[in-house]
Amino acid sequence: MLKQKETTREIIILRGNGECEETSDSKSSQLGKGRTKSFHPPIESHWLLHPSEETIPPPSLPKPGIKSMLNYPSKIRNSLKKLGRRKGLRIVLEGVPDTKYEKLVDSFRELLVAEAHLMERQTDYHTLLRFLRMRDFDLSKAKDTFVKYLKWREEYGVDAILKEFKFKEYGEVKKCYPHGYHGVDRNGRPIYIERVGMVDLNSLVQATTVDRFVRYHVSEQEKTLNLRFPACSIAAKRHIASITSILDVKGVGMSNFSKTARCLFMEIQKIDSNYYPEILNRLFIINAGNGFKMLWKALMAFLDARTLAKIHVLGYDYLSKLLEVIDQSNLPSFLGGNCTCSDYDGCLFSDRGPWKNPEILEMLEYLICSLQSASMMEEMYDSEANSDAASEEAMGTTQNGDCGDDGEHDQKTEAAGNTEAQKIHDLQVALMDTNKEIQALKTSLDSTKTVLERLERHIKALGGGSLSS
Repeated sequence: MLKQKETTREIIILRGNGECEETSDSKSSQLGKGRTKSFHPPIESHWLLHPSEETIPPPSLPKPGIKSMLNYPSKIRNSLKKLGRRKGLRIVLEGVPDTKYEKLVDSFRELLVAEAHLMERQTDYHTLLRFLRMRDFDLSKAKDTFVKYLKWREEYGVDAILKEFKFKEYGEVKKCYPHGYHGVDRNGRPIYIERVGMVDLNSLVQATTVDRFVRYHVSEQEKTLNLRFPACSIAAKRHIASITSILDVKGVGMSNFSKTARCLFMEIQKIDSNYYPEILNRLFIINAGNGFKMLWKALMAFLDARTLAKIHVLGYDYLSKLLEVIDQSNLPSFLGGNCTCSDYDGCLFSDRGPWKNPEILEMLEYLICSLQSASMMEEMYDSEANSDAASEEAMGTTQNGDCGDDGEHDQKTEAAGNTEAQKIHDLQVALMDTNKEIQALKTSLDSTKTVLERLERHIKALGGGSLSS
């Protein structure tokens, strides 16, 4: 398992100058009083990772056999078997799950499938592990929480938000609520920044509504899970599954915690805690002056012990602490770094990170297409296996010998005929479904070929070799 130097800590503001004192989570803390949740290591610790040079092959290197695999489905099938089907491709993005936790996740998935809460292949290892950690690996509690999550996704229309929601007021909201992703920390995690002290609530409620802002927040969370984390994993050549966040609270006090602000904070906190657990690795609250102390005591009531354990509250002399985990080149100039993102109207407008790198996006697109193709192939071959079994059973039915008197024989013959007719009908339906899956697979393979051809042209333009072997 990857060794992490990072440790979780609990933070309590004690000094009048806005500084704080850190206490080890092995000691008793006022923050954890009455709360029984365990503090787990960073979520990336649940993966065993290959050496970095083996995790992602350099884009300029040829990929042996890819074109021939695309041209010959039987070769794809054999290759998928050797790779363990989808597992071999997922290793590129996810690493190898720790055996201990993989068994727990498999048990969790089996429980959900048995109670018809999800299909066998639905929901990835990451998501199930997050909910298990959230409930301290208690399967029953994790199941209840996960079922609520699935219901919320359906009722809130999360998939529809991803496809249809357009946050047209994005630019105006950014001006009155400075926030955004910018670069990565020294471990390769995305950095999220908010300048809370500069929030203009009057302008914000004129630019958008609480409901639309929350929907925008959900779309950003989905983007982080489905784009930012995978892109960062490719760039870092290690599994990335959490973020480092910076909250600049300069000038913030009780007067900033208006009814609108409370409503927005509580709604976002509820969604993040219940439906996007275990995404935060650590949060730095900087420029915390005396005026922030009263507000912080009020905010603590809305946060659980595990979240509080990840928070580092700093005063005005925060730069040295940030530079321990963030390179100065990835830190905006307004936080003491040397980045200005002048080409993007400032750092918080740039959304700078590996998820904006064309080469990484092309690699990611290729991997996703490969995983989708592998998934379709797996389903198709499972369907074929089921069809073969049904066919054998139907053939066996027709080979039964005579038994009993003529009347009983006629009844059994009629019943066998009905059964055989049903089996034939089922086989026809299965064949139609298989043909549809084959067509879908062909479409996916054509898309993959297109991606590979673009990638090959790009590599040739850079002076690299060919993807063909």
